[in-house]
Amino acid sequence: MKKRTLLKGAVAALALAAAPALAQDKTKVGFVYVGPVGDGGWTYEHDQGRKAVEAEFGDAVETVYVENVPEGPDAERVITQMALDGADLIFTTSFGYMDPTINVAAKFPDVKFEHATGYKTAPNVSVYSARFYEGRAVQGTIAGHMTESNVIGYIGSVPIPEVVRGINSAYIHAKKVNPDVQFKIVWVYEWFNPAKEADAAKVLIEQGADVILQHTDSTAPLAAAAEAGNVIGFGQASDMAEYKDGPRVSSIIDNWAPYYIARTKAVMDGTWESTNTWDGIGPGMVGIGEITDKVPAEVKAEAEALQASIASGEYHPFTGPIKKQDGSDWLAEGETADDGTLAGMNFYVEGLEGEIPQ
Repeated sequence: MKKRTLLKGAVAALALAAAPALAQDKTKVGFVYVGPVGDGGWTYEHDQGRKAVEAEFGDAVETVYVENVPEGPDAERVITQMALDGADLIFTTSFGYMDPTINVAAKFPDVKFEHATGYKTAPNVSVYSARFYEGRAVQGTIAGHMTESNVIGYIGSVPIPEVVRGINSAYIHAKKVNPDVQFKIVWVYEWFNPAKEADAAKVLIEQGADVILQHTDSTAPLAAAAEAGNVIGFGQASDMAEYKDGPRVSSIIDNWAPYYIARTKAVMDGTWESTNTWDGIGPGMVGIGEITDKVPAEVKAEAEALQASIASGEYHPFTGPIKKQDGSDWLAEGETADDGTLAGMNFYVEGLEGEIPQ
């Protein structure tokens, strides 16, 4: 009896020892969001990527997320707690999370971190972003053709190179098809604030804009366009298809799912390395939403041809001749912008009015 009791105790001890190991077999992946998962735009698409990870790996993964996390100290607190709670991989999905991500990563060298739209890396920190400016070229082409007032409104979020690139790209391509076009830009200094975004759209419409472009995260600008009537707009970050029978004529769609699946798999199989990824229309990270019948057939064909030429690498949206706003030369005839200049873009191109806020 005593021997049997000892044997049972040994088996129980082995089972207890094995339990943590079995639990650790499940890879824990965390996501930190700047807005709500129901924003219909930026955060919504990141959360679709999270769900794709769950669908791909099933019980082999556990995903967690925190939404509405302000950029700054709150972000560092949330990221730290995720690491303390056992996350193996953490995606931080807003530009202002860059320094908090780097700070937390230094304290948790065994955790892998992925920061969206930033540029600071570490041995356990990768960065990733999409070439949204490619989609802006397509939007600018449609907008330039369809404006009747020749005034296009642009709602800027935070004045960082990513947003400035988009404004420049949209303007260049609108101007190519409509030399009389004028851009009016309103900055809201936030990524997600439906009230401010709606107010910005209304101000632009009052100033004569009949096309609204946005680099903000909510559907509020499209709602304002619908209310105004005779104003068109575009989905931002997500298809925003609920407005396709109204003002929305197309969209830029951020497709994070393949990247999130690949990076999770790399952690699972031990091949994860710090990388810098910047993909666009060609690899599928940037999608162009359905161009509706509000867009004339010939304009739709031109936009789709532009999309195809960007995807194939035949055409670069920043191809000279292009001057800077101050009239100085930037790109000569046929010259294309290098990634370093684009990544740090802090100037408007010739023809845009106003100054970039500091």
